[in-house]
Amino acid sequence: MQKRWLLKPKNNAAITQSLREGLGVSDVVANLLAYRKVETFEAAREFFRPALSYLHDPFLMKDMDVAIERITKAISNKEKILVYGDYDVDGTTAVSIVFSFFHQFHSGLEYYIPDRYAEGYGISYQGIDYAHENGFSLIIALDCGIKEIDKVAYAKEKGIDFIIGDHHLPGDSIPDALAVLDPKRNDCNYPYTELSGCGIGFKIIQAFIQSNDMDMSMAYQYLDLVAVSIASDIVPITGENRLLCHFGLQKLNSNPSFGIRALIELSNNRKDFFTVNDIVFQIGPRINAAGRIEHAKDAVKLLTSKSTADASVFSDKVDVQNNERKDVDLKITEEALAIIADNVALQNRNSTVLYKNDWHKGVIGIVASRLTEKYYRPTIILTQTNGHVAGSARSVLGFDLYQALESCSDLLEQFGGHKYAAGLTMPTENVPLFQQRFEEVVTATITPEMLTQEISIDLPIHFQDIDAKLFRLLKQFEPFGPQNEQPIFVTKGVTVSGLAHVVGANHLKMMLKQEGCAPFSTIAFGLAEHLDHINAGKRFDICYTIEENTWKTRKNLQLNIKAIRY
Repeated sequence: MQKRWLLKPKNNAAITQSLREGLGVSDVVANLLAYRKVETFEAAREFFRPALSYLHDPFLMKDMDVAIERITKAISNKEKILVYGDYDVDGTTAVSIVFSFFHQFHSGLEYYIPDRYAEGYGISYQGIDYAHENGFSLIIALDCGIKEIDKVAYAKEKGIDFIIGDHHLPGDSIPDALAVLDPKRNDCNYPYTELSGCGIGFKIIQAFIQSNDMDMSMAYQYLDLVAVSIASDIVPITGENRLLCHFGLQKLNSNPSFGIRALIELSNNRKDFFTVNDIVFQIGPRINAAGRIEHAKDAVKLLTSKSTADASVFSDKVDVQNNERKDVDLKITEEALAIIADNVALQNRNSTVLYKNDWHKGVIGIVASRLTEKYYRPTIILTQTNGHVAGSARSVLGFDLYQALESCSDLLEQFGGHKYAAGLTMPTENVPLFQQRFEEVVTATITPEMLTQEISIDLPIHFQDIDAKLFRLLKQFEPFGPQNEQPIFVTKGVTVSGLAHVVGANHLKMMLKQEGCAPFSTIAFGLAEHLDHINAGKRFDICYTIEENTWKTRKNLQLNIKAIRY
């Protein structure tokens, strides 16, 4: 698929000059900072020298004082507390840290994860009934609940108080819970709105420690799980998330919890330092697999393990589930691609909405992601479950999927999520009309640019700009992720030094040179089709990231080429 090369607009010259002079950095670094809204000396100091003291006061979040007062009362009165959370990585990590922390002070504590198939996403009537039948008077719901008006009212009728800790967008009304912690509430003045669900759980712990004059290191021990949630839930790695992720990665790499250590060992990753990408591709999928294949309580058992032996047992179980998940999602992806390949009308649409009643509900989100990558358009995969149709949706850059679903809400029983990912349910008979309506909404609102994958390029630079000092500073921009992506540069008019050659299945390895500069080692994954043109000695442009390549004991700078243009 051809990609658009999109160079970011120029920064304000006065801001970059001030950064350059105030920090003593190059034009390249000053511009990279400005693109990340780091525009003053003070902001740059916080960016380059993160400290846990920069974390916001948790009591700035609306209802936090009420929540902590109620939890304190429940512990004092020996009430039974149920920690309730979603079945994905964010939900299970949130439940794990809140349960583990409060279990130190209160034995009347349990956790509850809904069954993906029997109960579905969010707070369920079954979960509330379980709480009522077993004498729980307080439910702390994490990573869900912001739209559960009816269910919170149902719990209230049964004498159960609710504290909701969510990070999803609220609807028109807020549930009548005792406390609703969500920075995305219009009436919440918390300084940072993009926390993960586990991040909200961390703020509850932080607030409890603060209000009881306890040692804050008791909260910091959970930062590895917070980092796993931030990476896996694909929230922006900016502001407070960047702080939490930075220190969470340090904890994960130096002294992880028993459960995370077991997952690291399963990954067979021999790198010196686990990154956000390593979490996304190696840790997150294994945690998610428990809820996709069997039940997410297996993930919580792993993440709350108190010994290496226990963690080993539970990690082996989720690894088996992950291998089964891989087989299932590969099979369904192949079926979905075959449906599109056999239907010209589907190929020419601006959206993909596919339905098959026997597809495994646990992997349809993964399949939707794979089809979005393949055809690069808003995609929804639907399957039959519990007498209705459930779906998982994924979007492309710039297109608001949530808004599109809102335009189809009269056909849906339920939907929720973000701009780029959502879940939904509907009656089976509504599927054909929904497929038609969703296509109409997408066609009316999407632009041709949104339907072409783009490479967002930070800056054009010359090979002479690349040196060890630049790379050291680029390392300090980590951790990379949404809204703090690894910088991508473009260099024009390069030629090959010697000959390029194919490595692996379809990758190019070559030395590239630019006039007046020493050549650089490069790797271009999946770009072997350019071999003949490059070896003909013609000039071309490249966009790339700058990395460090380690071979045995030798380290050198390497350009990781993302695209080639003549």
